[in-house]
Amino acid sequence: MSRTWQVQEAKARFGELLEASLKEGPQIVTKRGVEAAVLVPIDQWRRLGKRAEPTLKDLMLASGAKTESLTPPRHRHRQRATRVFE
Repeated sequence: MSRTWQVQEAKARFGELLEASLKEGPQIVTKRGVEAAVLVPIDQWRRLGKRAEPTLKDLMLASGAKTESLTPPRHRHRQRATRVFE
């Protein structure tokens, strides 16, 4: 359960804010009544970061992806002479 902290309270009681974040989850900090920041446990932060990173598949399938440079050039092979049967 997230709790809302005023910035002055968060500063004065940072240790409690940190403990609440670790035990209860994200804690919201407000500045002049407006939500300004969130304190999140580090493991949750890392999970969120991993989900935000696009995969190679996402990058290649994205509209406007420039994949031409990823394909190696093909060498032109000489064509064989064709036999003409009469």
